[in-house]
Amino acid sequence: MQRRCAWAADEPNRTYHDREWGVPVRRDRRLFELLVLEGAQAGLSWTTVLKKRAGYRRAFAGFDPVTVARFDPARVRRLLQDPGIVRHRGKIEGTVVNARAVLAVRRKHGSFARWIWSFVGGHPIQTRPRTRHDVPAQTETSRLMSRELRRRGFTFVGPTICYAFMQASGMVNDHTVDCFRWKAVTQLA
Repeated sequence: MQRRCAWAADEPNRTYHDREWGVPVRRDRRLFELLVLEGAQAGLSWTTVLKKRAGYRRAFAGFDPVTVARFDPARVRRLLQDPGIVRHRGKIEGTVVNARAVLAVRRKHGSFARWIWSFVGGHPIQTRPRTRHDVPAQTETSRLMSRELRRRGFTFVGPTICYAFMQASGMVNDHTVDCFRWKAVTQLA
């Protein structure tokens, strides 16, 4: 039996962990998806969000920031009735706000991916945690990212959410060293 990070013992976390978590993501749409999902998790479990992921993809146009940026108040009201997503007005409105902010960053820097990856110098941070207790909830980098995202109008981007986003998008490899994915992820750039 393969050893995994402790949080990935059950589905849907196991499949997500084995296939996606910590793998570097450099596409704007996918990064927008991860940022939205991490923000949606605030106050909830990651399992809850993963179970609603398909609903999020449907409700938010496959996380196309151009389309989501055009959502109007009527669309937000309809989404508040959608059981396939977390029906929290602030989080839904925040997704629309964040789509607009992604587009603003893209206009200024050419791509959201290039800009967001600049927080880690363009390369994943490789850590060597022995247990889940060695993994921080936030770092100085996630605090800086949070400040810069907020300055640009993003919402639901506190330092803990930013660190989880960094882990999810492969900006940091926090697989524990006994996890079968640690070595494989260290070899990705």
